[in-house]
Amino acid sequence: MSALGALFSPRSAAGSTGTRSRILLGLVCAGYSVGAAVGWGSPRVAVFMGDFGLAAAALIAAVSCLLYARAVGGRLRPAWLLFSLSSLMAACGNAVWGWYEVVLGVPVPAPSLADVFFLCFAPPAIVGLLVLAKRPVTRAGWICLGLDAWLIGGSLLTLAWSLALAHTAHLAGAEEANVAPAALSLAYPLLDIVLVSMVLALHFRRSGVNRAAVNTAIAALALTVLSDAVFTSPLLRSTYHSGQLLDAGWFAGSLLLAYAPWAARRAARAPGGASPPRAAGSRPIAGSLAALTPYLAAAVCTLGILYNVVDGRRVDRVVIFTGCTVVLALVVRQGIMLLDNISLTQELAQKENHFRSLVQGSSDVIMIAAPDGTLRYVSPAAAGVYGRDAEDLVGAELSSIIHPDDLGRFVHEVRRFLAAPPHEEPTTRIECRFRSGAGDWLNVESTVNRHQGGLLLNSRDVTERVRLQAQLQHNAEHDPLTDLPNRALFTARVRQALGGRRASDPGTAVLFIDLDGFKQVNDTIGHQAGDELLIQAGRRLQDSVRAGDTAARLGGDEFAALIVGDGTRDQGAREYQVHEIAERLRLTLSQPYRIGPNEVRVAASIGVAFAEPAISPTDLMRNADLAMYRAKAGGKDRVELYAPQMQADVVRRSELAARLRSALRDGEFALLHQPVVHLASGSVAAVAAQARWRSAQGILFTPAEFLRVSGDDDRTAELGRWLLEEAVAQAADRARAGHPVAVSVRLPAARLLETGPPLGSIEALLTRHGLPSGALMIEVADSDPRVSFDALEQRLVALRRLGVRIALDGFGSGFAAINALRRLPIDVLKLDRTLVEGVVESARLHKITSGLLRIAGDLGLQSVADGVDVPEQVLALRAMGCTHGQGMAFSGPLDEYRLRRALVRGEFPVAGVPGPRPVMAGGSIPLLTGSHTETPVPPT
Repeated sequence: MSALGALFSPRSAAGSTGTRSRILLGLVCAGYSVGAAVGWGSPRVAVFMGDFGLAAAALIAAVSCLLYARAVGGRLRPAWLLFSLSSLMAACGNAVWGWYEVVLGVPVPAPSLADVFFLCFAPPAIVGLLVLAKRPVTRAGWICLGLDAWLIGGSLLTLAWSLALAHTAHLAGAEEANVAPAALSLAYPLLDIVLVSMVLALHFRRSGVNRAAVNTAIAALALTVLSDAVFTSPLLRSTYHSGQLLDAGWFAGSLLLAYAPWAARRAARAPGGASPPRAAGSRPIAGSLAALTPYLAAAVCTLGILYNVVDGRRVDRVVIFTGCTVVLALVVRQGIMLLDNISLTQELAQKENHFRSLVQGSSDVIMIAAPDGTLRYVSPAAAGVYGRDAEDLVGAELSSIIHPDDLGRFVHEVRRFLAAPPHEEPTTRIECRFRSGAGDWLNVESTVNRHQGGLLLNSRDVTERVRLQAQLQHNAEHDPLTDLPNRALFTARVRQALGGRRASDPGTAVLFIDLDGFKQVNDTIGHQAGDELLIQAGRRLQDSVRAGDTAARLGGDEFAALIVGDGTRDQGAREYQVHEIAERLRLTLSQPYRIGPNEVRVAASIGVAFAEPAISPTDLMRNADLAMYRAKAGGKDRVELYAPQMQADVVRRSELAARLRSALRDGEFALLHQPVVHLASGSVAAVAAQARWRSAQGILFTPAEFLRVSGDDDRTAELGRWLLEEAVAQAADRARAGHPVAVSVRLPAARLLETGPPLGSIEALLTRHGLPSGALMIEVADSDPRVSFDALEQRLVALRRLGVRIALDGFGSGFAAINALRRLPIDVLKLDRTLVEGVVESARLHKITSGLLRIAGDLGLQSVADGVDVPEQVLALRAMGCTHGQGMAFSGPLDEYRLRRALVRGEFPVAGVPGPRPVMAGGSIPLLTGSHTETPVPPT
């Protein structure tokens, strides 16, 4: 800015720079006053300081206002430019005055160029005040401003004319033939009167944004006008000379005007950009003085007239004219105020009626509480919201209607709110419970505002919203069927149990529970019965756990329980206790369920996992889940404790599943065929298709072990589709090459009921490859109890209509063999190899096998013995009536090349039947010790 701007600009960073500037300003003015009082030590110095010192002070004010006007913009810039021009006029006047007295050493002529500059001081200052002050916004406001200015100016003119100006004008007119001295003598006081009138009129119209600047500028101009008034008095004017104490007033006025704009900048830099808060009573006092201004002006005018009457003088025409105009202005001013008051009264009445209707018609309850907490006003809406009349609540303590549990929080929030600055937090919101007229508690949300030291509360009933939120929260955390905690809430409870003061408690355990046989309930008596069973199971589980424990339903037929530790450090005792709880739960859940007329039984497989140091809730629940699946794999209806080896098994199964997926994707599976031989003749009746996986060492293994470990039903289905398609394609190729032989493919019963392969796909497969339907035989594995016999019977009947033959595989080992014989359309019975292995050594197995073969003969079915490995078995089976055999006694699984060589020969030697030596094909294939789908796989 400049050194001058830096002098008058207080910096907020320093914090005390503004105070130092004011102290420096006061010291400079005081030093000038002391110098003027003692005459500056010599007359010549006194004249110099009285002329050029005042000129320098006025020039400083002009430069200060000019620099500030250049630094700021907006509507305030012209005001400071006008103040700069006004100060420049004063500086030029004092400089001309000093030129005559100091440089030329002659008295100042009257009139002179200095008088012109001095007279030009007031008009820019008056216009600058108009720009800087708060201007009226209506035409009536401008009229009132003019009337107020004339009331003040006219009254001052009346008083001043009566006291001195009339005498001055009379003397000036009598002594000088020229009117210039008389006009000059009157111009100074008249301009001062106008300036004083504007200063007083604008003092009550100060702008709130620039209050500091306006006050400082008004003080500077008031000090200058006061000095002018003293100078123009007849007693002092005749004896005045430069360097007197009167010059200190002009000097201080110029420096105050120089300081005024920087005071405005200091206010703008105040924290928050707002002026400091004013005293509560300042505005009413200022408003009262502004309202009394017209009457004070009329009183001053009356004093001027009375002075002439009491002194016995003839009232001057100027006094009469001025007094009349002042009275007329007062009448007009009062008329405008009367009309304005009437308009304001009507507007206030309309707004009061409007707000009264809003308050009384609002559904919210509006209450006003005194600083001591007493309710001073309650809107009529309290009757509808609280069920209490507003008159009954008025005068009561606010704390008497607040729930005791919420009162402390309410008081704390109110105290915090009242202590906060109003401009930072004008309102706050508090939710608590209010007592209703019926005696129950309502959830009420209140918007709180400050009101005359007390509180203004706008309250509304949010009970339904709170209930809905609570219900939504409950629904989000509980199972909709059993109303037990769901997985999300159970996980949160486990996290809570593993943290805090129970973090080091090793007795905390999680139980995962699965209902064995629940799917059969849904399939047999319906899903509604299954839901009822789940509800009863959840109720039993909830009743069986302790008060501090948590029972939850995770989904489907899976439940869980959190057993919180009791601080017991004996791990063995704790495991025994939790295992006992789990066994009790298993027995409870395994009791019969009465569902309508039916009595349903299910079992419970439970996995238990104990908390370990630093274990996460996810890991603890995963361990319990692994233990539960181990319990199901171990025979179901049992309790299994988690062991680290379970996680290793999961990792191994995952790795094996990944290897299996890779093998299917990369085509690492090969198809082999094992001949099915007629026991009476040794001829090849069919070939059984078998899948093998080629290991990295080039050895073929069956994927049965991989499929069992991985538990991947999708991969099993994909392998079954590949096996069927490859078997049909190769059988068709052999038929076209002159080796028409039937091919059998083993498929689980569950796979026949799935979408792959559906009936249409098998028919399309036979048509696409041109294989006669009679050349395909499907070996159905013994029925899974989960498979519906009705659906399986329909599927097999449809396949037989195509000409596909059906064989029942593993006959003699499954629990549903007789039922399958009774209901399913079977062409061939395939004895399980467990019967064949001991048929020679065990008389008991010999009788069982003989009986089964007799049943097959009576039903007109062909029979195939699987796993015929030695000639003695061939002789025994043929003697029992078995028609066909498959095993190492004839040949192992053959690749396509060896198979075609065997088909060219057409038969194999059979024990007891003369013929060539048997062809032991596939010498590189490991010796089979199980069925064709259970070849042992070396450890990986």
